[in-house]
Amino acid sequence: MSNDREIDILNKRKQKRSYDMDYDVIVIGGGPSGLMAAISAASHNKKVLLVEKGPKLGRKLILSGGGRCNVTNRLPVEEIIRHIPGNGRFLYSAFHDFDNESIIAFFEGLGVALKEEDHGRMFPVSNSARSVAEAMITQLEKYQVDIFMKTKVAKVRYEAEKVAGIQLEDGKEISAPAVIIAVGGKSVPRTGSTGDGYAWAKAAGHTITELYPTEVPITSNEAFIKERTLQGISLQDVALSVLNQRGKPVITHQMDMIFTHFGVSGPAALRCSMFVQREMKKQKQAVPMKLDIFPELSAEALRQRVLKLLQENEKKAIKNALPNLLQEKLLLFMLERAQIDPLAEYKQISSKKIEKLIALLKDFRFDVTGTLDFEKAFVTGGGVSVKEIHPRKMESKKMPGLFFCGEILDINGYTGGYNITCALVTGHTAGKYAAETASSYWRAKNN
Repeated sequence: MSNDREIDILNKRKQKRSYDMDYDVIVIGGGPSGLMAAISAASHNKKVLLVEKGPKLGRKLILSGGGRCNVTNRLPVEEIIRHIPGNGRFLYSAFHDFDNESIIAFFEGLGVALKEEDHGRMFPVSNSARSVAEAMITQLEKYQVDIFMKTKVAKVRYEAEKVAGIQLEDGKEISAPAVIIAVGGKSVPRTGSTGDGYAWAKAAGHTITELYPTEVPITSNEAFIKERTLQGISLQDVALSVLNQRGKPVITHQMDMIFTHFGVSGPAALRCSMFVQREMKKQKQAVPMKLDIFPELSAEALRQRVLKLLQENEKKAIKNALPNLLQEKLLLFMLERAQIDPLAEYKQISSKKIEKLIALLKDFRFDVTGTLDFEKAFVTGGGVSVKEIHPRKMESKKMPGLFFCGEILDINGYTGGYNITCALVTGHTAGKYAAETASSYWRAKNN
């Protein structure tokens, strides 16, 4: 089935149908959640239309995981939920029906062999995201899902306080008793996620919680950042914390990070980003962060390690006595912060300054001013309020027959397969219950 079918296929199909709806289910959006929703609905013997405004299906899917597509994570469900800080608990009902193990079985059933990597991340053995996207598109073809490409939806039609279908940008109306909005949020807009669905949700009476970029690098105006003193320095397995107004950690992530010309990035920073956004709103000012370069060592253990190195190299300049402790550029920076002359020998340095150096290595603080924008974000925070969605069905509580899935919902997780898990689980659930809504429509129509 060609992805470039013309819309006049609709009229041909209408001639073959004996009832008053063009389709059972219409899915808007050809990303991960939309593809899964269309497959799920069609697997229940429903006639499904998938509408995508761009020239390709699965564009965000193909970009995910650095082009390898981290399809899900194999950690226990409780751990999965814990890694979805943005309303993860809302997904318990959906996970009961279709969880991460179901996702693995789904793809392996499509012939996509998967492998497990660090921290439970699941990737295709092919290391190609395209193999994942192509398998899903092939499944659409198997179920004879109609696909309209390069087709923009102007609005979702609501009549008599329920879903009636959609209206395309050219004015053409297509009817269905169930519509699934799967158009994504505002992150990575080059893939087509430009926030189109929020207006359709509002028109149905839904609340859109405040939108913000997350899983995104963090910005800072600190002098050492502006002067690029530490730019490019990458640190492994450090603990990075976002602090509240009392200086207490709101969240801490022990992962890798990197200093950049605008702030900090890397896995630890990305996971902290949503908490930076939250604290910025609370504190109304720059937010403090704390870096522990040696989280596996207590302050006393680190002190003994530093002193041992200094004593073993007491005749050397301190910058040469601690070569294996830190990268040279970072060591020189920390020595300067501790007011230690890098050329001084151990015996020339006061114990107070040594203590200050150790304290900096365990608790280096700096202020951050926010994050980069949606263009650089992996995920959108905020969206359609989950308080207004039936968690078991992904159906609107405001408008019967309207379903949501994926990033348009106010659900967001960390990188590592958690967001795509949300997309696929909510997509499968929305498709299943949209099909059920269509069945109920026809039963009522025939009675």
